[in-house]
Amino acid sequence: MYANMTEMAPDRTKPVKKPNDGVCLEAVRRRDQAFDGTFVYAVRTTGVYCRPSCASRPARAENLSFHASPAAAEAAGFRACKRCRPNKHPVDAHRGAIERACKMIRASEELLPLATLAKAAGMSPFHFHRVFKKAIGVTPRALAAANRAEQAAKKLRTAPTVTEAIYAAGFNSSSRFYENANARLGMTPGQLRRGGDGVTIRFAIGTCSLGAILVAASARGVCTISLGDNPEALLRELQDRFPRANILAIRGTAFQQRVWEALRSIPAGSTASYAEIAQAIGKPGASRAVASACSQNPLAVAIPCHRVVRKDGDVSGYRWGVERKRTLLNREAQ
Repeated sequence: MYANMTEMAPDRTKPVKKPNDGVCLEAVRRRDQAFDGTFVYAVRTTGVYCRPSCASRPARAENLSFHASPAAAEAAGFRACKRCRPNKHPVDAHRGAIERACKMIRASEELLPLATLAKAAGMSPFHFHRVFKKAIGVTPRALAAANRAEQAAKKLRTAPTVTEAIYAAGFNSSSRFYENANARLGMTPGQLRRGGDGVTIRFAIGTCSLGAILVAASARGVCTISLGDNPEALLRELQDRFPRANILAIRGTAFQQRVWEALRSIPAGSTASYAEIAQAIGKPGASRAVASACSQNPLAVAIPCHRVVRKDGDVSGYRWGVERKRTLLNREAQ
């Protein structure tokens, strides 16, 4: 019933190349969280290994050794630090901080700056963004935008008029709201007030470090991102929210889902090659498989496989016809 979206869960097996010892030493001196997960350092005098960001008292450089993974450090005879828990995945170690960030996003009617969320989580903005996306499967901004859209959607369902709903949702003017209303809501305000009447909504349910996650979109854009413990409850909530919509599950393998997610990150007016998409999902030798996943895309435009071209710039094939692909690209380029 549900799409396979295991790519939203943290990738615990993908190998990461350890930086050279000089870079590692500087990262440890700075306690740089950005290097967590790329290596661990061990202290010969204590027999303990730590994350680069560990807050423990710094050891002398000559007593340090650097290892590509916790397993490598343990194979060398070191034990994990109880303070920074380097043998736990960074997402697990920061679970509480990510949960707090999600609560902050849900409680705010405004789009909170990345720096504000990162500060509350006790991380640098770069590190917070990376950990959050690994944990949830979407960026903080994407979740915040979906949350604000949901606030507007709730007001649209209950307010006497669309204008009253717009101001109640925290928008300063109706023109500001209508600038991106269709993409923000995934449908027109009128369709939303009518329970998604005449709209086809495709959804996928997967898992992340905080539980289940549901992402639903129409041809106009994402209409909801929901987190919870029960996948069935998330689906019922979607059905209750849009009782008149045609709700369909997006089916696909984990690899196809990763490709389709990468396609959504290509901005209108831009293109990417099959090789670039393969590189973006961490499978640099899978260009042909990426092309195959594009050909199996069930949702034109919303999953913009028309923005993927050959390395030489040729438009290549398209499930809905090459001429349509050219037309879409020409429109977006204008």
